[in-house]
Amino acid sequence: MSARIVLLVTSPRLPAGLLTAAAWDTLRSAPVLTGAESAQVTAVRAAGVEVTVVSAGAGDALLDAAAAHGTAVWLAGPTGDETLAREVGLRLARQPGLAELELMYGSWDPPGARLLDAVEVMDRLASPGGDPWKRAQTHRSLAGFLIEECYEAYDAISDGDTDALREELGDVLLQVLLHARLAENLPEDERWSVDDVAGTLVDKMVRRNPHVFSGAQAGSLAEIEANWERIKQAEKARASVLDGIALSQPALALAAKVLDRAGRAGLAVPLPSPDAQPDPESRLGATLLALVAEARNTGLDPEAALRRATLTHTTILRTSEPRTSSS
Repeated sequence: MSARIVLLVTSPRLPAGLLTAAAWDTLRSAPVLTGAESAQVTAVRAAGVEVTVVSAGAGDALLDAAAAHGTAVWLAGPTGDETLAREVGLRLARQPGLAELELMYGSWDPPGARLLDAVEVMDRLASPGGDPWKRAQTHRSLAGFLIEECYEAYDAISDGDTDALREELGDVLLQVLLHARLAENLPEDERWSVDDVAGTLVDKMVRRNPHVFSGAQAGSLAEIEANWERIKQAEKARASVLDGIALSQPALALAAKVLDRAGRAGLAVPLPSPDAQPDPESRLGATLLALVAEARNTGLDPEAALRRATLTHTTILRTSEPRTSSS
């Protein structure tokens, strides 16, 4: 029976020592070698397992240990020690029967693990010694970038380009992470972090989806939406159904949102008459508001409709421009 070499790989994104039962059994049953000290090595030693650090000749040391004890474990570093794995694998391929190489996962990246990487990278960029530009920003100086990145994501959605959407959502996430990291520098009584952002979001989702988390009856989509609004109103304790509307959004979208909120609340207030307005700008505003109301009644999005028409006209304008010849 040939010797056995176990390459034990673990997730660097989980707490050190959080390993499967099979991984612990393997660590306790054979000599354990590794290439460098790490938090994982410290945790394994704390559990009573001896770990030997091999700084040179790791392949030979691993093969010797496997030959002497039948099994040897290599506790891989955060990068998986791919160079060592290739070296040992090539040697075993040239010498069949010398030993068997087994890859064992002691832990796996959980869903969303790369978010932890993103938080770590942003922390480094916004900390002393990081990126001076990011460290110089404030919530106010970044406000325009957040809007711009959201519009670029909207463009990708409108174009049906899911690859572009993935990238643009990453840019939106960058803004969220940077705002959260900068908030850690606020005075102590105002300070918050990305964990506070995520925690608030989780609590909100759980509260507003009792049909998922509390065993409530789901009902129809309309009933779910109505229940969401009831819970939201109870949480916010708003004096008006219009409270909470983002007033800085584009005018057509703002008008549609205001009319939608009023309609849901059953507020039957007549729209301003264009003919009764005192000046051309007011008449134009009342006319546009009436068009938004008409769009809402027919289930159309006025912002998207005007955007589509404008982009179509942009294409026509480009084709109508005089061609310039290049020499």
